[in-house]
Amino acid sequence: MTSAPTLTVRRVTTTRAGGFSAPPYESFNLGDHVGDDPATVRRNRDRLAEGIGLTPDRLVWMEQIHGRNVEIIDGPREEPVPATDALVTKVPGLALVVLTADCVPVLLSDDEAGVIAAVHAGRIGARIGIVPLVLEAMVSIGARIDRIGAFLGPAASGRQYEVPAAMRADVEKHLPGSASTTVRKTPSLDLRAGIARQLIEAGINGVAIDPRCTIEDRTLFSHRRGAPTGRLGSVIWSEVR
Repeated sequence: MTSAPTLTVRRVTTTRAGGFSAPPYESFNLGDHVGDDPATVRRNRDRLAEGIGLTPDRLVWMEQIHGRNVEIIDGPREEPVPATDALVTKVPGLALVVLTADCVPVLLSDDEAGVIAAVHAGRIGARIGIVPLVLEAMVSIGARIDRIGAFLGPAASGRQYEVPAAMRADVEKHLPGSASTTVRKTPSLDLRAGIARQLIEAGINGVAIDPRCTIEDRTLFSHRRGAPTGRLGSVIWSEVR
């Protein structure tokens, strides 16, 4: 008897190290919209694909706009999916990529159903509710809320993400749990705390949070710490074994 194939979900988050880009994008910049040399960005993207054991055409990218558009993907795309901040698929071997440099990369999966998602959740997108829309899209192709797990990648922390008090109050109204205070005792946002609360209240199985702050950790890109700069990639895909 041969055993039935098993589906395994993989996740990767990159750092600044290991690429080809010159300052101020040194060196593993994956963003093609930040002023870096396009040929160099392609080399970095090819290296990412090689590093996770896929060909470059199996990586799906987004033209992120800080909105709440969600796209369900059924195969490779030759170009980044336009005007989209979340991708959902159940196609094995198709890697979904979200680019960030302070915003929250959210990777979601129902491993049993093989449904995965990659979400760009910045202040605006998180505030206007992109995450609940992604959960709806996942359920529409076979996921079950109580089986979904989440990973929130490196992002600006409440310790450093300073905002005006009125902005903090507005975001807190729409994304409860996100209001915070910096180490300087000024108003701030902790978007990962707000998103984690939103996910848990929606009934998902569990939330893991990368503790790193992009503003504090110089091994990561941070738009707030120093623009222009590159973009990190957070990737999720499933493979059949």
